[in-house]
Amino acid sequence: MNQRYYSLDVFRGATVALMILVNNPGSWDYLYSPLDHAPWHGCTPTDLVFPFFLFAVGNAMAFVMPRFEKEGTAYMLNKVCKRTILIFLIGLFLNWCPFVKWDNEVLVAKPWELVRIMGVLQRIALCYFSASLLVYFLKARGAYVVGCVLLLLYWFVTLYFGNPQDPYSLNGFFGTAIDTKILGVTHLYKGEGVPFDPEGLASLPAAIVQVIFGYLIGQYIQMKGKTFDMLTNLFVAGCILVFAGYCWDYVFPITKKTWTSSYTVYTTGLATLTLSILIYWIEFKEVRAGWSRFFDVFGKNPLFIFVLSGFLPRVLGLLRWVDHLDEAGKKVYTTPFNWFYLHVCKNIATDLRIGSLVYALCMIAFYWTIVYFLDKKKIYIKV
Repeated sequence: MNQRYYSLDVFRGATVALMILVNNPGSWDYLYSPLDHAPWHGCTPTDLVFPFFLFAVGNAMAFVMPRFEKEGTAYMLNKVCKRTILIFLIGLFLNWCPFVKWDNEVLVAKPWELVRIMGVLQRIALCYFSASLLVYFLKARGAYVVGCVLLLLYWFVTLYFGNPQDPYSLNGFFGTAIDTKILGVTHLYKGEGVPFDPEGLASLPAAIVQVIFGYLIGQYIQMKGKTFDMLTNLFVAGCILVFAGYCWDYVFPITKKTWTSSYTVYTTGLATLTLSILIYWIEFKEVRAGWSRFFDVFGKNPLFIFVLSGFLPRVLGLLRWVDHLDEAGKKVYTTPFNWFYLHVCKNIATDLRIGSLVYALCMIAFYWTIVYFLDKKKIYIKV
């Protein structure tokens, strides 16, 4: 039964909107705690964004996989490989662009040796590729079994190959050595103070399972149709997954930065619950208003607007001018987006977190205007 689910579009669009919100604060020094990642173990609303998006990728896969199966293996491999390579290269392009940077008063080239290889889009590409192959060749039941094995195996490897004193810590995580060996230390993320990549290769297996679970939920929704039986089972499944993830957290802590197995199960449960509520409101109660339309347009050009929200600040960062002189008489430069934050948003309230949040909301409104215009013109940029 191939029915259209507007709620899936809204779910995907809301995830993209939240992704833009948390990635574009006015200042990273002034954030409300729900809009910041957990320091290490734990899960904030911000930590739900990425797994929700991978879950949505799996949902969408459930609707295109029948066409892949109908057209055959060669067709599937051609489509999946092309999309995987393109998304990965776009992510790499984002990490490297705008290829130059300011060094005092001079623009200098940004060397490849310092470019981070992995990232959000790169992980999406690899998860999409792996999950597509597993689902296509092993079907739903086989993919589910492999997914469960991957979660358990990742737990075992993390525990027994990590630092015996604390295998789940930043310095004890086994995967850093693997990422360093394969990718090279200069190509890793340095945001934690040491070379460590939260989107590294070692933590990839559990993220792949996130897409598989999203596929299984999407297939179940499609198979059962818009019935209360489907909705009830979906809600119960979400509750069970949240409870299972919470229990697993006691022995394998929920950690986004190493994408632990408990994190996959817990966030899949929350995504399933969220989706069941949206299906109830939108598909059953037909509650469709401005709020659903707002998120819907984000969901129609999700990858494009995410890429643009990362690309535009980097490019505009090259356009700078002297804003003022500091106490030592040294020039302090500003850029278009930074000027808007410093001279408009930051002064709204004495609590600087408010100004930082207002700036992020303005960024959402700005990018929404772009996707709304594209939707009005029926322009949908597919990858």
